[in-house]
Amino acid sequence: MLTRRALFAGGLGLAAAAGANPARAAVRRAPLSDPFQLGVASGEPAHDGMVLWTRLAMDPLAPDGLGGMPDREVPVQWQLAKDENFRHVVRRGAEAARPGAAHSVHVELGGLDPGAEYFYRFKAGAEISPVGRTRTTPAPGTRATPLNLSFASCADYQAGWFTPYRRMAEDQPDLIAFLGDYVYEYGDYQHPVRDQAGGECFDLAGYRLRHAQHKADPDARLAHAIAPWVVVWDDHDVDNAWAGDVAEQPGPPFLERRAAAFQAYYENMPLRRAQKPAGASLRLYRSVRWGAVANLHLLDTRQYRDLYACTGRSGTVGPDCLDRFAPNRTILGQEQEGWLDGELKGSQATWDLLGQQVFMMEMDWVNGEGKGYSNEGWDGYVASRDRLTAAIERYGSNAVVLTGDVHSHWAGEIRRGSKPVAVELVTTSVTSAGDGLDEYPNTGVLLAENPHVKFFNGRRGYVRARLTREEMRVDFRSLERVTEPGAPAYTSGSFVIEPGDPALKPA
Repeated sequence: MLTRRALFAGGLGLAAAAGANPARAAVRRAPLSDPFQLGVASGEPAHDGMVLWTRLAMDPLAPDGLGGMPDREVPVQWQLAKDENFRHVVRRGAEAARPGAAHSVHVELGGLDPGAEYFYRFKAGAEISPVGRTRTTPAPGTRATPLNLSFASCADYQAGWFTPYRRMAEDQPDLIAFLGDYVYEYGDYQHPVRDQAGGECFDLAGYRLRHAQHKADPDARLAHAIAPWVVVWDDHDVDNAWAGDVAEQPGPPFLERRAAAFQAYYENMPLRRAQKPAGASLRLYRSVRWGAVANLHLLDTRQYRDLYACTGRSGTVGPDCLDRFAPNRTILGQEQEGWLDGELKGSQATWDLLGQQVFMMEMDWVNGEGKGYSNEGWDGYVASRDRLTAAIERYGSNAVVLTGDVHSHWAGEIRRGSKPVAVELVTTSVTSAGDGLDEYPNTGVLLAENPHVKFFNGRRGYVRARLTREEMRVDFRSLERVTEPGAPAYTSGSFVIEPGDPALKPA
């Protein structure tokens, strides 16, 4: 087990990694003062490798977003070991941290053992980073290795402390999925729990600064160092309620703003070169495979979606909004829909997880008489949902949808007509919307009027799950408060899902 001491102690052996490397002298000539304040991370695990990440920053809150780093390349050495004391180093190398990439480093590794645990660290100048723990996925076809997965969304720095990250790290999962709104682009709140640096994010410096402040948080650093992450964005990673090429409000040229947000996102996440942006375009949808136990298909419901039904803006629309049923409407875009259909068709895994951003279940949000549907979720793109549920049914997928966005825990069944075809698990926020409540005055009415929805909790937290070939066990983890640090986590709901039965059973 990786101890907290080992996680944050850099160790003393990395200098030996330089060996005869010509970058060694250059490193010695580059005096730095604690350039690892943003910690370390890993991500995108495969059966033979993963991505190791760090970003150098001596002053994370520097207004220009460059972390107080010099305007030159800085050589960074790295090690990967089988043990946390680095007595059995299996890989080592050096990369250049460049100003044009905000001194971020992405080390993309292959050729490693499948299903193996590794430890990693970096060195720049005389400084050694904290230690990170990562792993490869099981070999293709393996069904004997369970997946311990945690997932979360919506981490608004001003709204509270990132204690859910710490509680999630304490579970020591195999994999962490973040489903959107890793940062919030907003300007300053009137009464924040914590003060953020910088105003509303419009340019590259602003987005870099916002990411740096989040990464410097000790609870976020712990969660990133404990396990590999896979990430997808939602709206606040760019601009509230953006849809395709359209911003929420008129303002600076949106595609320039989107390009800046995409660049900062890539720089600050442990993503592969395949996800490197080209201006305002970044292909984020992809699949991560955990042997033959689970495929995690990560979706992008922002970049390719049609504009919001009926109003053109996000909100609640009534049953007379016929535009949401238009057969050509899409939330994924034609290319991504085709890719996902192919992934489901070719899947040999017990479980197909769909990691995405917005409510997929049909949901009437109006209490009492009348009906109202969110046109920002899949209710605004009914044809897209129909095509996906048809594919799930056609290919016999054991599909479980993992969702973020709505700042509360939900669980329910996605239906095709009256027939359940998939389960949806919605994680609450890390901090967004403050402390929240276990139940709200209208919770009972909402559940009664939407009988396919089985669970609600309005606190902050995350979801953890254990997947085997026999079952998927799910715990909704909640915290009573995030407006103060240090709250314990408790399980507010537990369920079991069995292959071939898209229903939620109490654990």
